[in-house]
Amino acid sequence: MSYSQIEVKLPAKPRNPFPVWVALALITLWWIIWDLDISFETLAYGVSDMAEYFSRYGQPDFSELSRYLELLGVTLATALWGTAIAFVIGFMIAPFAARNFTPHPSLYYISREFLNFTRALPDLLLALIFVAAIGLGPLAGALALGIHTAGFLGKFFAESLEQIDKGVCEGVAATGANFPQMVMYAGWPSILREALGYVLYIFDRNVRMAAVLGLVGAGGIGLALHDTLRLFNYDQAAALILIILLTILVIDYLSAWLRKKLT
Repeated sequence: MSYSQIEVKLPAKPRNPFPVWVALALITLWWIIWDLDISFETLAYGVSDMAEYFSRYGQPDFSELSRYLELLGVTLATALWGTAIAFVIGFMIAPFAARNFTPHPSLYYISREFLNFTRALPDLLLALIFVAAIGLGPLAGALALGIHTAGFLGKFFAESLEQIDKGVCEGVAATGANFPQMVMYAGWPSILREALGYVLYIFDRNVRMAAVLGLVGAGGIGLALHDTLRLFNYDQAAALILIILLTILVIDYLSAWLRKKLT
């Protein structure tokens, strides 16, 4: 039999999943509309009202630009100090929350639950608590951001430490290194680039949240935005919103560029 006479049985053509996904999307959309009792008539009126409301921000007023930039500096400082607080806490807790470094299982569970607890506390709630405790200002915002994001940084650091090659840890342990020496010579040097990337990500996130926390009295440009909205001064509010958006875009770009360089 020649090769030309051999019949090759091709595998069945895969089914097109697109109709299934469309059906699931439509079912989900219908479920959301039914569960939330959404009225299309109300939505239509809402769209027109939103268009009228956003039209009030059409003429940004930058007459007080120097003050806005000063407030922006306060917001950036709040984010920076909040990130520094988170880094210190995460740096200290992470080795205890990593299975391959923790000196005792009980310390592992205690540190893990501590990190879970700080992540579970919303930063807005923490900001309200600190504003009530120590008064208005950026210190309340920095403490709220620091404690909340410490849970994230600590978790990121701990999981990176757990991914370190066993040979590195065994090599350092063979020299008779104790717990602090294991962490300093086998742990942190192995995850330095990852750790810096995590810190940049948290700072990027904290800049966004620092502006939001200003709305509840944590100082900075967010507090100024709250005051202008409360006084219905939409022109100045539009200028503040544009400054916040531009700052976030620039920091997001720089942070992504630095993280790319580190990896």
